[in-house]
Amino acid sequence: MARRKRTPPAAPRRSNLSSRREVPDPPRATLSRQVFVTEAWMIPTRWLKWISAVSLLPICWVASKTFFEEFSRAGLRHHFWATDEFRYFAGGALAWTVAFFVFPRPLVVYVFGHELTHALWVWMQGGVVSDFKVGREGGYIIADRRDFVVSLAPYFFPLYSIAVIGIYAALAWYYPEAWHYRHWMFAALGLTWGFHLSFTCWMIPKQQTDLLLHGTFFSLVVIYLANLLVLTVGLIVACPQVHWDHYGRELMGNAADVVTWGCHQFGVQPWWL
Repeated sequence: MARRKRTPPAAPRRSNLSSRREVPDPPRATLSRQVFVTEAWMIPTRWLKWISAVSLLPICWVASKTFFEEFSRAGLRHHFWATDEFRYFAGGALAWTVAFFVFPRPLVVYVFGHELTHALWVWMQGGVVSDFKVGREGGYIIADRRDFVVSLAPYFFPLYSIAVIGIYAALAWYYPEAWHYRHWMFAALGLTWGFHLSFTCWMIPKQQTDLLLHGTFFSLVVIYLANLLVLTVGLIVACPQVHWDHYGRELMGNAADVVTWGCHQFGVQPWWL
C-alpha cells in the first residue's frame, strides 16, 4: 500500500506594518444643524463718552452759575475780598503767576507731582504700580489700572495744595499755636493752586496722551467740572458766611431753572409748576 506524502503546512505571511495602508471608512451620514450667531450691536466707547460729556454740560452750567453767584455775594455783601484769607491766597497765586512767566519753569517738580498723582489714584483703587519714571523730558508709570479717573487725576487733583493742607493740619494738631499762622497756609495754597492751574492750562494744548486716550472733549468737561468742585469746597471752607445748606439750596434752585427752561423748549409743562 503506497503511502501518501504529507505536505507541510505553508508558513503564515507576515505583513509589513510600515507599508500597510489603512483604508478610511466610508463617510457616514450625519445630521448637521446650522447655527446662526448674531453679533451684538455695540456702541463705541468714544461715542458713549461724547454723549456723557454733552450730558454733563448742563451740570457744568448749573455749578458755574451757582459758584460765581455765591462768590460775588460773598464779596459784595460779606466783603470776602477784604479778608486775610482771600488776600493771602490771591497774593500767593499772583506771585506764582509772575514766576511762571518770568523764571524757568520747574518741569521736574511738575512731572513728579503729575506721575505721583497717577500713582496715588491707582493705589486708592487697589491697583499696583510696577514702575515709576520721572525726568525733565517727561515721565510715566506702569500700572494695572487705567480708567479715566486715573488718567485725568493730575488735571483736577492739586497734589501740592493737598500736601500743604495736610502739613498744616498735622502742625496744628501737635502745635495749637500754628493756628495764628494760618494766613501763610492760605498763601501757600494760593501759590500751589496757581502752580496747578498754570501747568494744567499750559499742558492741555500739547496733545497729552491722558486726554486723547479718553477723548479730548470728554476729558476737558470732566477736568473743568472737577476743578470747579474743588474751588466750591474751598470757597465754603474759607468763607464762613457761605454755608453748605444754603449753597445746596441755591444749586438745586439753579438746576430747577435749567430743567424748566429745557421743558419749555420742548413744550412740556414741569410737574412742579
